[in-house]
Amino acid sequence: MVKATPLFLAAAALTASRAFAQVAVRRGDEAPFVHVPLATETDYASGRVHRQLMDGMAQYVSTIRQDGVRGAGIFDPLLGIDAIKEYTPCVGGYAGTQENNTYACRNLDLYSFTPHGDLGSDAKVGNDIWGWAHTDVHGATREFGLVGQMDGTAFVEVLPSGQIAYLGRLATQTVNDIWRDIKVIGHYAYIGSEALGHGIQVFDLHKLLDKSLLASPKVFSIKTDLTAHYDGLPLGSSHNVVSHEDKNLIVAVGAMPRTDACGAGLIFIDVSDPSKPTTVGCAGDDGYVHDAQCLTYIGPDARYNGSDVCYSFNENTFTIYEHQGWVVDEKDQTHLLLNDELDEVYQRGWAIDQRTTTYIWEIIDLERPVLTGHYKSPAVAIDHNLYV
Repeated sequence: MVKATPLFLAAAALTASRAFAQVAVRRGDEAPFVHVPLATETDYASGRVHRQLMDGMAQYVSTIRQDGVRGAGIFDPLLGIDAIKEYTPCVGGYAGTQENNTYACRNLDLYSFTPHGDLGSDAKVGNDIWGWAHTDVHGATREFGLVGQMDGTAFVEVLPSGQIAYLGRLATQTVNDIWRDIKVIGHYAYIGSEALGHGIQVFDLHKLLDKSLLASPKVFSIKTDLTAHYDGLPLGSSHNVVSHEDKNLIVAVGAMPRTDACGAGLIFIDVSDPSKPTTVGCAGDDGYVHDAQCLTYIGPDARYNGSDVCYSFNENTFTIYEHQGWVVDEKDQTHLLLNDELDEVYQRGWAIDQRTTTYIWEIIDLERPVLTGHYKSPAVAIDHNLYV
């Protein structure tokens, strides 16, 4: 039996309920799931495994950036890629014709590519992206991208032609860090970072509607352009921010230290008034949380209908360094897809051949989720975040 992530339920109060997973009987020629931990429970609980993985990623990015500065390293092309401003169809499995600027593709055409340097970033490194759409009183819709970068957040508009227009940026609140994540509720962006003291920036996306930004991008001020700055995290850092739109809740996850009362778990922040974000509680029973999805439950388990359920993904509670997942259909909430960032790297379980592997969970009974199988992509690649 594999211990699954506890479900964090928020009704009148925030409570935690531990769930235990089952593994379904294999079907056909599907190989059995074999749970082979990367490290011991003690190593996970102490944070040693997490720190080792984070340091490894930071070192990799540092190597890329140093090579880019020297202009002679093997990673230099990654920082020196030119923008692509013309439509490039997917032909023969590839889009793009420039050396070092060609992308593998399947049933997707390339409309535009803009490197981080052209988005105002001196660091030229990014890690995450989120979106926002605005429909005006006449029914016209504009689409925007919010790009998390090492040194801040860039704002772009996706034009009807498919081209990307840079509108401006918001600097990091304190220092640079390679992890910066963004979620949106209404027309406000909530921006967190692993940078110490960063907290969560609250930015009114209506500021992006000024069409003069298309010609003259603006560097927004962290002193005068923020709606609010939330500083209620233990050290000011978070690995990710999660949105529960139905209840105007932002959830900060991975907010160190592990020894804090919230255990680097889920910290719930009421943003009913975006100008006054307020902590309403936390759930740290299962320790460090890497990512989560929070929903008002309307699934088949009648015991929890109407409750606020967070599916949290917490390092080793499924296998190895279990990373992120998403409910397949928010309207029935019977199945969840999960990806494991390191199963391909370490060739564990179903990912022994290093092909991208997605794990399929049945969550009809919230207290006994069942691992029912997996989907294996033909691509040899690491999966990171998935959304439906």
